[in-house]
Amino acid sequence: MTTDAESEGFTAAERAAMKARAQERKAAARRGARTDGESTVLAAIAAMPEPDRTMAARLHAIIKANAPMLVPRLWYGMPAYARDGKVVCFFQGAHKFDTRYATLGFTDAAHLDEGAMWPVAFGLKALTPAEETAIGELVRRAVR
Repeated sequence: MTTDAESEGFTAAERAAMKARAQERKAAARRGARTDGESTVLAAIAAMPEPDRTMAARLHAIIKANAPMLVPRLWYGMPAYARDGKVVCFFQGAHKFDTRYATLGFTDAAHLDEGAMWPVAFGLKALTPAEETAIGELVRRAVR
């Protein structure tokens, strides 16, 4: 439920995400063209509460295995994977905005266009072998 103050502006979680993104951009500018790097993403994953931590770690492994050309980085404080500096996909834990499910999202840099309409975000409650296979296929399609 939102408060009156939240309905007139951004929630505390949204402000925190924007602040995280601003810090990411400043850090990237100090380092030049280098990315946040895998160690930064793994540290962010390690700081997540369960079950997001386990799910994010498994997604990280799936993405690395299926699209090794993607570079791990943080994006609004979330684990993300980029090519040529553009985020292709990202993981948003349920804890991030206090939602009932985590999200695997794809940006317009992903090559998932199919017809006049296609999904760009998937709600995740658990990762079974079937979901892991489907995610691997989506990631491979996204970078083709």
